[in-house]
Amino acid sequence: MTTLPNPLLNGFHPDPSVVKVGEEWFLATSSFEYLPGIPIHRSRDFETWELIGHVATRPGQLGVENVPTGGGAWAPTIRHHDGVFHLVITDAMGRGMLHFTAADAAGPWSDGDVILTHDGAGSVFGIDPDIVWDDAGTAYVTFSGLVLDGALNPNEPTHLGIQQVKVDLDTHRALEEPRSLWSGTGLMFPEAPHLYQIDGRWYLVIAEGGTERGHTISIARGDAPEGPFEGAPGNPLVSARSTPRPVQNTGHGDLVLGPDGQWLCVLLGVRPRSGTRAFSALGRETFVTPVSWSDGWPAIAPVELNPRPGTRIDIAFDAPLDDEWVAVRRLPSDVASIEDGRLVLAADGSTLADPRPVFVGRRQEHLSNEVTVRVDVSAGTGGLAVRYDERFHVGLEVGGGRIVARAAIGGLLQEWVHPFSGDEVDLHIVSRRPAGGGGLVSTSDVFHLAATVAGERIELAQVDGRFLSSEVTESFTGRVIGLYAIEGHISASSWVAEGNDE
Repeated sequence: MTTLPNPLLNGFHPDPSVVKVGEEWFLATSSFEYLPGIPIHRSRDFETWELIGHVATRPGQLGVENVPTGGGAWAPTIRHHDGVFHLVITDAMGRGMLHFTAADAAGPWSDGDVILTHDGAGSVFGIDPDIVWDDAGTAYVTFSGLVLDGALNPNEPTHLGIQQVKVDLDTHRALEEPRSLWSGTGLMFPEAPHLYQIDGRWYLVIAEGGTERGHTISIARGDAPEGPFEGAPGNPLVSARSTPRPVQNTGHGDLVLGPDGQWLCVLLGVRPRSGTRAFSALGRETFVTPVSWSDGWPAIAPVELNPRPGTRIDIAFDAPLDDEWVAVRRLPSDVASIEDGRLVLAADGSTLADPRPVFVGRRQEHLSNEVTVRVDVSAGTGGLAVRYDERFHVGLEVGGGRIVARAAIGGLLQEWVHPFSGDEVDLHIVSRRPAGGGGLVSTSDVFHLAATVAGERIELAQVDGRFLSSEVTESFTGRVIGLYAIEGHISASSWVAEGNDE
């Protein structure tokens, strides 16, 4: 049992990796097509986590500008060796397998070197890389041999299992052909390997079963980083499948010594809602659970839900945007600026249906949530939207003498229109539990799309929240709420976000 908050990081923060350096912990998560990329959080008590920066803050560090939806920054591993922070990650369908370094986890980080095959012909082919050093200082990169050829069939995946290479970190070239290590109990998609030397033995932690309801963690051990490895007798050690637990999809874990020397496992999970707990509105979040040891084997406790109190964020745009703001396939500074106490966005011909919209937003962190933004549309058209990707977004758009509430759901489009002739308007996107009707609740939440016009709050539409869940969109990310412009320029003078997990 843990008294730590769960989720440890609310909202879209999947694939966590953590390292302890001195009396501090540093945690990295995936960011996919969003920039800045690969957020780094720091804690001094494993309870309060501060976003201190990102790995990818400059053009070119991640090649996400043209990656397909769902590509980009996949599954980092963060480690500390000889006074230097190291992070390895796959830029899926982008630059390939990358190695970053920094003297300070807050950055700046290096430009990122591609980890090359032994013949130097290209990137080592795989995802979810891990990095570790043996006692002699040899670097090992262990990874999942998933073949990303653009034609992946989940029913017939091309997968080479968990593989490993020794790497020369001066040349970033593998010193050998990949070799197979251990690929779990036979479930699909063995991935997310992490390798540790603990009490003289080597432990290999992997995820398997896919990152959906069948997600698990399994562990093996051996006498050398190259194996051979034997699986733990109780594998899989973590799984919420076929259970009533409020946190599902638990897997993709990383072990670390926590406060007071307690072993912990940080891992991803989702908080599904509805009568059959079918829809996870916020996507994959970061959780934590205790680890105990017996006879040289770890046991990982089931993940318990312990949500944090509600929060309120009130932004006046009188200072530069903080690191919580992200944009799609480009940096926030490419699409937005602070001018005279306003957040200003200038349209470039794109819309929310395009891969690179003029959009800047923040992750939705709570299951019940309300965002209110005061926007000026006197010189353009735009609005406020909650986004999963190009095909799934819900929002409010103002311009051309009207306010439009819009739901774009996988190619289907519905609009609700209200006349508006002014310059400034308050826009509201609210997500709440559905009202009880005596029957089976068949959704995660309901969006209420509203605007305050001449002092009167007008609700334009209600939209079923299940359509912006990770299960419906099949997204690796989560909800991001932000401002966008499609014509001229718009500006915002205030942003208020309030939420809780009741």
